[in-house]
Amino acid sequence: MTPMASTGHHAGSYRDGRGRNETPEERADRRWGELLQELRVTQTGVQILFGFLLTVVFQPGFDGLGDADRRIYVLTVMLGAAATGALIGPVSIHRFLTGRRLKPQTVEWAARLTIVGLFLLLCTMASALLLILRVVTSDGLALWLVGGMVVWFAVCWFLLPVWARLASAEE
Repeated sequence: MTPMASTGHHAGSYRDGRGRNETPEERADRRWGELLQELRVTQTGVQILFGFLLTVVFQPGFDGLGDADRRIYVLTVMLGAAATGALIGPVSIHRFLTGRRLKPQTVEWAARLTIVGLFLLLCTMASALLLILRVVTSDGLALWLVGGMVVWFAVCWFLLPVWARLASAEE
């Protein structure tokens, strides 16, 4: 008797004899809990960054910014707002779909929105860094420093997870 047959779970719950012995609903519940933990971290960071960005315009030195820096600031605030919306969006999706027997789909949609939010957060960080570094360094150096940080964020947030996913699929 296979482990799945003895527990009464669906035959499709185990993938290639590896993984967890859980129903699709149990898997969705587990994945939702994991996603919530991830969102707690990112939401806090993006909300603090966005809140800080909103106060910059009221600082005395803001009037001294040139047109290019003001455009970068507006872009940064808009990106921060978009990132905040995308990273809080899964909560709304969950709230509107709770009780509709759509948990696996809800988790998929929320996970995709979270990835969009992470991309928008990367853009917000890059734009904020560009604005700050243009004020304290030369334009050329600022671009190089921001480019390096964008590569770093992309490696940490996207490339490393994709690499790990591909490596595990080969095993």
